[in-house]
Amino acid sequence: MTELWFWLVTAVIVLFSIAIFVIPILKGKTQDVSASRDQLNKAFFRERMSELNDENREGLINDQGELEVELKKSLLDDIPDTGGVSDNNTVKVWMIVPGLILLIGLSYGVYFIKGNSDKVNHWHQVTAELPELSQRLMNSDAEPLSDQEMEDLALALRTRLHQTPSDATGWLLLGRLGIANRDMATALGAMEKAYKLKPQDMTMKLGYAQAMLYTGDDVYLQKARELLRSVIGEDPTNTQAYSLLAFEGFGRGAFQEAIEAWSAMKVFLPQDDPRHRMLDMSIAQAKTKLGVNPASSVSVNVTLSSDVTIADGSVLIVSVHSADGAPMPYAAQRIDKPVFPLSVSLSDVDNMIAARPMSALSEVVVKARLDTDGDVTTKKGDWYGTSEPLKLGDESQVRINKRF
Repeated sequence: MTELWFWLVTAVIVLFSIAIFVIPILKGKTQDVSASRDQLNKAFFRERMSELNDENREGLINDQGELEVELKKSLLDDIPDTGGVSDNNTVKVWMIVPGLILLIGLSYGVYFIKGNSDKVNHWHQVTAELPELSQRLMNSDAEPLSDQEMEDLALALRTRLHQTPSDATGWLLLGRLGIANRDMATALGAMEKAYKLKPQDMTMKLGYAQAMLYTGDDVYLQKARELLRSVIGEDPTNTQAYSLLAFEGFGRGAFQEAIEAWSAMKVFLPQDDPRHRMLDMSIAQAKTKLGVNPASSVSVNVTLSSDVTIADGSVLIVSVHSADGAPMPYAAQRIDKPVFPLSVSLSDVDNMIAARPMSALSEVVVKARLDTDGDVTTKKGDWYGTSEPLKLGDESQVRINKRF
């Protein structure tokens, strides 16, 4: 439709140009030949009479009257027998045809040479292919898009978003293309618009957070962390939010935060999910960065029984004890505002006393307790759970289902 309008508009412009060129030529200019001759004769007669008067005064002529009669006769001889004849000096139509052909040819010829018509045609083509390209991008089983197809998809998306700027999904898709093409300016701008259009949509939040993480800017990183934590607060099972939060923590050097995020992510993945191995490797790498030997740490997945109610202000205390049942913990972590289920990793970094390292134990027991009054020395009314004895480096499951 847009292409049709283009050709209609250009046709109107060309016809207008032809009209400006042709109408004055066809109309011509009408000249009254007789009137023009009379004017010339009168002027000549007056000038010659003035000359005769001057010559007579100077004595150059003897018979002025006779000369005047001859002058009048010559003037009468020059008058045509017929009345005023009009000569319409018009141009034949066939005479202007070459000019019209030249005008039209130049107009469209210059456009096709200098108007980038091939790019315009390509633009229309990729705009028409937008649905197909979008489906291929979103379908993991489809053939991956080539670099040129990615550029075409971005062009088509920009065109559609210019026409429908309130399309949040379109902005999200453009942002993902920007991330894939490492065009962070496009990615951040598009994701921000998508988020502003649908600020409560989880997908828009995650997309915007991801774009901000790739900027490396401290202000954007802080906003991304807050946004991801709000997503987890609304949906504690959102594995993508945990993954992005771990990525941000690892890049910032907050390796313990990364370990906790990856550990939490493992809780919500199916047991046969191939990502478990990748997460284990990431956790091991973070522990190495942290100076912790993975074989001397304990990963704990904490869940709640259905009859447990979390009181406002509750704090989760996760502690590691010797397998002989000694009440004094070797290592512990305090987690404010816990969201269940969750995962934590304890190591020598969490030791209560440096002289009593957790890594010195061969077998441990992990305990998890919901402290309701903020005083870790009091236990009455608190919910808790205890793991089975396990070795360091193993993964523990603790279910909070008992009450002091």
